[in-house]
Amino acid sequence: MKVTVLVGGVGGARFLLGVQHLLGLGQFADPQSSADPAEHELTAVVNVGDDAWMFGVRICPDLDTCMYTLGGGIDPDRGWGHRDETWHAKEELAAYGVQPDWFGLGDRDLATHLVRTQMLRAGYPLSQVTEALCDRWSPGARLLPVSDDRSETHVVVTDPDGERRAIHFQEWWVRYRAQVATHSFAFVGSEKATAAPGVTDAIAGADIVLLAPSNPIVSIGTILAVPGIRGALRSTPAPVIGYSPIIAGKPLRGMADECLKVIGVESSSQAVGTHYGARSGTGILDGWLIDQGDAATIDGVQVQQAPLLMTDPATTAEMVRAGIRLAGLSL
Repeated sequence: MKVTVLVGGVGGARFLLGVQHLLGLGQFADPQSSADPAEHELTAVVNVGDDAWMFGVRICPDLDTCMYTLGGGIDPDRGWGHRDETWHAKEELAAYGVQPDWFGLGDRDLATHLVRTQMLRAGYPLSQVTEALCDRWSPGARLLPVSDDRSETHVVVTDPDGERRAIHFQEWWVRYRAQVATHSFAFVGSEKATAAPGVTDAIAGADIVLLAPSNPIVSIGTILAVPGIRGALRSTPAPVIGYSPIIAGKPLRGMADECLKVIGVESSSQAVGTHYGARSGTGILDGWLIDQGDAATIDGVQVQQAPLLMTDPATTAEMVRAGIRLAGLSL
């Protein structure tokens, strides 16, 4: 089975682990199995809206979170950043008074950013850089940035000084924790961006396309903002199945509720599923997985309940299996 997943950061990476667990890929591959290791294929189309230049290096949080998680290098407590991280460079930067002082840059993580920055400045596109970085981590999946071009999420806010301005998503998310008057999101550069090599082919050639339960505005929404992605989802012969990021009226991680509030969408599985819409209309969904005890009715979309708490890869694998069954497929 060829599975293509649209993902953001921490939650998306954990969802990918569930896909790998179900398919027997990556760290879940059985070395004693006689099955063909090429029997299944997993491709992740990853959000780049969080990417930013800081301290002279290019930081790609969602790509790195997916790479570290699938490669066994993620910090297990934070769910992001490098395992066994140290913070000496951050401390020295603070001692020099270098800004921004609100963004933490770990020493091991810095090495990844330095390699990426050197390759980008040498002229390599982000997709090739990501492939090279993955050679070190062997994530057991193909990680594709949605675009090699700039497509950054910026946020229009009224800052604590009363000034209305646009700030990078990272400042809104990390510095202000979304607790500042927020007016709108802007995907800077997306209108001129194109899908990275292999992205639309991965959607068109998949047996099933899954939307991870990532933030529908600043993860999945940012992916959809790149020209060609929505069209690829609408035209693929593969069923497109989405997973609700909302359980009991709240997102489990991140601040999806704050993002939804900005665009006037309720924090419910019904509202988020309606926001994505049905492929039989003008949307992108064929199926929509919601948590047990939740309810949703979306014209043109098959809705099914399933436990959606990603407590561990085995449990998440059952979520993935439920989506495959909803699509009328089986392993």
